[in-house]
Amino acid sequence: MEFRQISADERPEVMYPLQAYAFEASPSPEEALERYRSRMRYFTSGVGLVAEEGGAALACASALPMRQNVRGEVRDMAGVASVASHPSARRRGLVRELLTRLLRQMRDQGCPVSALYPFRPGFYARFGYVGIPRVRKARFTPEGLAELLRRDLPGSVTRSPMREAFPAYEALTHRLLRERHGFAVFDEVRGAEFREDPFWLAVARSGDEVVGAVRYRITEFGGELLASNLFATGPLGRALLLRYLARHVDQVSHVEVFLGADEIPDLWATEMEVTTTGRLASPGSNAPMVRVLDLPALAGTPVGAGGLTVEVADDELIGGVWRLGADDGRLTVQRGGGTPAATLTAAGLSALVYGVLDPVEVVLRGLGTLGAPAVEALGTLFPRRIPYMFAEF
Repeated sequence: MEFRQISADERPEVMYPLQAYAFEASPSPEEALERYRSRMRYFTSGVGLVAEEGGAALACASALPMRQNVRGEVRDMAGVASVASHPSARRRGLVRELLTRLLRQMRDQGCPVSALYPFRPGFYARFGYVGIPRVRKARFTPEGLAELLRRDLPGSVTRSPMREAFPAYEALTHRLLRERHGFAVFDEVRGAEFREDPFWLAVARSGDEVVGAVRYRITEFGGELLASNLFATGPLGRALLLRYLARHVDQVSHVEVFLGADEIPDLWATEMEVTTTGRLASPGSNAPMVRVLDLPALAGTPVGAGGLTVEVADDELIGGVWRLGADDGRLTVQRGGGTPAATLTAAGLSALVYGVLDPVEVVLRGLGTLGAPAVEALGTLFPRRIPYMFAEF
């Protein structure tokens, strides 16, 4: 068995057959390979690993260089994707070996955190990943936003093809990257493909400032307006975009938009009927998962107060005894530090860092052993937060 890194040019012939069988309709149409090959210029900065036997690829995994906001600090992130194996090679430990090598390599290349969308969460939980909220979908009729049409808002919305308005969209997502916990974006190489998306882009401005944007398409007259994530820097940007959507009342029957888990569509208007869903299902519709790859590299992350010594058990990347503390609201990390007051798994520590579980939930989920003082100390050091990771890969 040989494990090696491949280039983007090799991916269509080496990785694509495994990916296509695992994640697409099968057999794939002949033109699918050509479409895949034409996209490889957007993957040249990624890392692709394969396991080969007798010259044939049996399993693969890749990572995309990304950036993510972790509690207010932007960090390099490894977006793990394209994890697949040939049916005859499954349950031989090949994917485990590939992931172990991939995560180690991405950490050594400067990524202190990682994220992925699992085919089965329990599989990746064994690698130290923990779930974070999936984006929600809000579905409503434009009539429900009619009151916004009567509001005199200090701003306007323009509509352009995605290609023309991409610079405004990119600038807004990078602003939100700096402002929203959990927000993640691709690097310039991978992100450039979204310039070609066949969508309209509605951009909300107040003066010269971009305060919101949403990508969308309309299925047909009397059909649906299907939007991706509703991005806004605050209430004004959201209201401007919603008022724009309300203007489609005589064109579409329903509107669908994706939102962060902390959005509350119920409060957008007085008489609005809205259904908000966050469906999870295996395989194919699971929430993203995250983990810490390099704990010392997270020093300086905004946190609460206090500190204690913890042991991270049985993890190659962040295992050991660590003294975690806060210096003027910023995380401090030192190896060692005396007798641990708590024992955590890598997933348990990652859950605290990302703010998705409080210390009691970490215990209840079997992700750590904590006494009452440690529960209080970790809860103070890592207050709960709701991450919003809109990027899918």
